[in-house]
Amino acid sequence: MEQTQDPADGTASLDPELGPTGRPLRDFPEPAPLRSHGPARVIALCNQKGGVGKTTTTINLGAALADAGRRVLAVDFDPQGALSAGLGVQTHDVPTIYDLLLSRQLEPSDAIQRTGVAGLDVIPANIDLSAAEVHLVSEVAREQILAGVLRRVAGDYDVILIDCQPSLGLLTVNALTASHGVIIPLECEYFALRGVALLIETIDKVRDRLNPAISLDGILATMYDARTLHSREVLERVVEAFGDRVLETVITRTVKFPDATVAATPITEFAPEHAASRAYRQLARELVFRGAVA
Repeated sequence: MEQTQDPADGTASLDPELGPTGRPLRDFPEPAPLRSHGPARVIALCNQKGGVGKTTTTINLGAALADAGRRVLAVDFDPQGALSAGLGVQTHDVPTIYDLLLSRQLEPSDAIQRTGVAGLDVIPANIDLSAAEVHLVSEVAREQILAGVLRRVAGDYDVILIDCQPSLGLLTVNALTASHGVIIPLECEYFALRGVALLIETIDKVRDRLNPAISLDGILATMYDARTLHSREVLERVVEAFGDRVLETVITRTVKFPDATVAATPITEFAPEHAASRAYRQLARELVFRGAVA
């Protein structure tokens, strides 16, 4: 808190401490326990630029929501399979999201794997997914195939998080068509900022043509470094452009993220007291507070 002089009566008043987004810092309340589970709200984590923290956020937000008593399904929708590797699940000689897209006979439950985090499951992906767009292009209603897959398991979960590939191709359009909301992880760096308008335009087109229910749940600033003027200026410009659509939680840059990835463990389990773990738990609470998650 910063102390200032009240000009009206000369008394000192306490101004609220401001967070990185320029809004007063606040702790969001702990989510209330759920009386029942499902149907899931589907959220796509999407940005056509790579390396902005989509996979890191999917893993750690999923773990934080699971810690809060939510049943979470993370869907690896990137042929690189980074989400699967980051959660330490098998990706070869097992059913994957690619198999579910191509076969109606295969049940989604056949591909779901448990993780080391109670309440967090995953549908894995591997390099086979890179061929999916070629196979899907001639399918009827090809943009809605993932939605059909997820509808079959939505009743078992409270939230489904889709980790999209860095592209605005057919796979990403499938993810947006299947989703109720979108979170855009945005690296606090100038070139990452440039593509956000194009992504929001794509979301608007999907809303108009394929999925009227989709909404932007928030823009999440990632890899923020308060020590650099560049990070601060980029975040300031994002808030100026998008206002309250920018989430109050900000994810700072830290070497703990790659360490947790090597350990195939969410940072909330790998270093539970670290500032990054607290930030993802705060993000989970903020999304529940905003109504993006039950």
